[in-house]
Amino acid sequence: MLDKLEPIIERYDEINQQLLTVGDDYQRAAELARERAEIEPLVQISRDYREILNRIEEAQHLLDSDDPDMIELAELEIAELQPRIEPIENRIKAMLLPKDPRDDKNVIVEIRAGAGGDEAGIFAADLYRMYIRYAERQNWKTEIISMNDTGVGGFKEVTFTIKGKGAFSRLKHETGVHRVQRVPATESQGRIHTSTATVAMLAEVDDVEIDIPDRDIEIEVFKSAGAGGQSVQKNSTAVRIRHLPTGMVVACQDERSQLQNKMRAMSILRARLFELEAQRQHDEVAEERRSQVGSGDRSEKIRTYNFPQSRITDHRVGFTSHNLAGMLDGDLDDILDELATHYEAEKLSEAGLNTTS
Repeated sequence: MLDKLEPIIERYDEINQQLLTVGDDYQRAAELARERAEIEPLVQISRDYREILNRIEEAQHLLDSDDPDMIELAELEIAELQPRIEPIENRIKAMLLPKDPRDDKNVIVEIRAGAGGDEAGIFAADLYRMYIRYAERQNWKTEIISMNDTGVGGFKEVTFTIKGKGAFSRLKHETGVHRVQRVPATESQGRIHTSTATVAMLAEVDDVEIDIPDRDIEIEVFKSAGAGGQSVQKNSTAVRIRHLPTGMVVACQDERSQLQNKMRAMSILRARLFELEAQRQHDEVAEERRSQVGSGDRSEKIRTYNFPQSRITDHRVGFTSHNLAGMLDGDLDDILDELATHYEAEKLSEAGLNTTS
């Protein structure tokens, strides 16, 4: 472990020396400062780790003393420090993992009603409000891109952005099929219905990361749907973009101008294509294909929201909570922490850095 950490500590000290001599080269100073900020947390915990190991080693030498009091103190010191080694090693291993370059990106969230008719649309709206409330708790900004409501308080689909530091890192494991079990308001017999909605968390992608040649897209403009009366758009401002190589279609109509809608639609298309390429690379390594959100079938769920028992269960990690109302109001930290820990452990195992080693 120390062999892996030493070059990082040396680089940190080297950066500090370079910052002292960088002079008026502000661009270079900014680059060095960014690099230092990235490795500083690992350097700090590495120094704590080394100090604990040194203190244990010194205490072990005192065990050979002829003084009973010194031996007792040494044993107490070792007993206090030894349990701290494994947790700090696990933290270091996690920090040594390659960082997902998308983690600091903003998120494009797509929620679609799945199986279950109107109740699925109402559940999609519940999920939309849940993520909006979570974003508010994090002081992140949200913005609607497009929505298609069902007319009974639900959504056929809704797409929106969540903008904030670490948003994608925090929410990326929410992708998948979410299932709800409850008695719909229209159910006169009190029977529990099961419905689904799909959630896709896409990292917002810069233009330079995904190049989409003009020849690969068809752009169609049309009049935005309105509420009637003065709200109806008289000009064709809505935009529909078809990506010819994949057949992917993105439409946006909520912005006031055709240019704004086109920019929005291209942003979503880039994010989807980036995710598609990342998935393709993953499939080549894993030699199996797993779709991002499945078909919306009830059997493919990642999480169940059970209203009669006020229970929420994430089936990937076996997490269960009876704080269903709180979670639907955006209190998601417990389940997001559990998911982050689970997938971090998976990556450690794949990298040969088993947390129990």
